[in-house]
Amino acid sequence: MFRSIWITSTHTRGFLRRYMPTNILIDAVRTRRGLKWGIPAMLLAVPYFLIAITLADHIQSGGPGWLNLVVLLTIWNGIKMLWLGPISLILLARVRIHEHGQRREDHEAETALVRG
Repeated sequence: MFRSIWITSTHTRGFLRRYMPTNILIDAVRTRRGLKWGIPAMLLAVPYFLIAITLADHIQSGGPGWLNLVVLLTIWNGIKMLWLGPISLILLARVRIHEHGQRREDHEAETALVRG
């Protein structure tokens, strides 16, 4: 029983990771080329929160209750987009520091070859 639940959750996570738009965007931004797009991608949080507010108002005025799940989903996606900007800046700084260290090591190795 536990094994089947574990396998189902693993496959569900894989499906969501591969095919859901926000997860695809997060994976694209977390590449070296995509790190510069973290801050503009943060702006996508605004439409998600506007959709959540609009749906919540619709539910309050007598809309179907199952829309609460969509509200939760849009809030979750909006929060993911908000975090994408600061995280991408941290990752970009880390990558640039690493690249600078690599360039410095390469330059030192070249000067050692020339001298020696």
